Amino acid sequence: MIRRRRRARAPIWGIPAWYAVVAVTTGLLLPRLEESLIPEFVSGLSPAAATVIFSTIGSGMISMTGIVFSLAFVMVQFSSTAYSPRLVLWVARDPVLWHAVGVFSATFLYAIAAIAWIDRGGVHGTPFISSWLVIALLLASVGMFIALIQKISLLQIHRMLAFTADHGRCVIDDTYPPLDTAVATPDPEEFQRLPVTFTLHHTGRPRTVQAVDLPALFDLASAAGAVVVVNTSVGDTLVEGGVILRVHDGKQALDEQELREAIALGGERTFEQDPKYAIRLLVDIAIRALSPAINDPTTAVQALDQIEDLLLRLGNRRLEIGALRDPAGALRLVVSYPAWDDFLMLAFDEIRYCGATSVQVMRRMKALAADLIRALPPERHESLRYIQRRLDVTIAASFQDAEEKQEASVEDRQGLGIPRA
Repeated sequence: MIRRRRRARAPIWGIPAWYAVVAVTTGLLLPRLEESLIPEFVSGLSPAAATVIFSTIGSGMISMTGIVFSLAFVMVQFSSTAYSPRLVLWVARDPVLWHAVGVFSATFLYAIAAIAWIDRGGVHGTPFISSWLVIALLLASVGMFIALIQKISLLQIHRMLAFTADHGRCVIDDTYPPLDTAVATPDPEEFQRLPVTFTLHHTGRPRTVQAVDLPALFDLASAAGAVVVVNTSVGDTLVEGGVILRVHDGKQALDEQELREAIALGGERTFEQDPKYAIRLLVDIAIRALSPAINDPTTAVQALDQIEDLLLRLGNRRLEIGALRDPAGALRLVVSYPAWDDFLMLAFDEIRYCGATSVQVMRRMKALAADLIRALPPERHESLRYIQRRLDVTIAASFQDAEEKQEASVEDRQGLGIPRA
């Protein structure tokens, strides 16, 4: 399955900047058009009343903008301390927040521009459309403020967990084909015996691999008759001199700049092409909740609910998709993808270690492993049975009392809810 890498999203600061430019342009042009085309149309507001109303709206928007930034700061700080610092980026990128800043800025700028046309040129009144546009922007600002307040509900734990898992579900659906799909699996000897004709190294400060443009690399390899082996995975951090990819064999040299452009690098991990990242964030939330400072095992149980759903989806997908062949069957591209065991280790190990003394967490993890065995095909069972054995060992080591061991060994989807017989 070859998918084009999504285009990089526009910078966040561009949203309020666009609103500001449109507001200033409209404030300069619209009154002139009204004056030249429909000079007889003026609003019913007196010059004194219009001046007071527009100046009040303008000054009020500055205060409203300050409130928006205060709310943004609270949202970022709360998500960083209560959940995970890696969620700060996604909370701060919420479009409602930045559109609210843009609408408030546009209302302020346009209200100031409208004041300049009050009683202009000896005409007693203000342009009709320009005047009422200020009122319309005020109503839009009120609507955006209500929407912003509603967005604060995203900080509720169940909303934050669902928000994170939704990104993971989208990535899984976009990345992996159904389990019954036939895929090509690479034989290491198939490309290792070929001579390495080019090695692409990273230069500069550490950067994180955010996405790989598979179609671009595939086309380059096919045109050159080469095999491109990507030695880094999405989510890895590259340091100076790190190997990004190697080109094996080939009838002609590949363009280095085109190869670099096919690997998207950034300052942090993103959900795009990174199915492990959503699980990583959910595990972060769970182990933070299990820390002695917070001691909230129920939050860890809620995180395990979302993790179970992601593992169910992954278990029913074909994960071995790292080899791409041309129509003739020749291997052209090899990319590293996490295996089933990698996902299980990420999902279970840290929570099992941090929640080893929590009866609630142990019971939920026992139920999770058992439910996955019942729901997934047999090829996934061996790794899950290993997880069950590790849970039993952890319970035996963490609980000294025989009754406590028995209680912690019961399967219970709620942790402390209705145990299974």
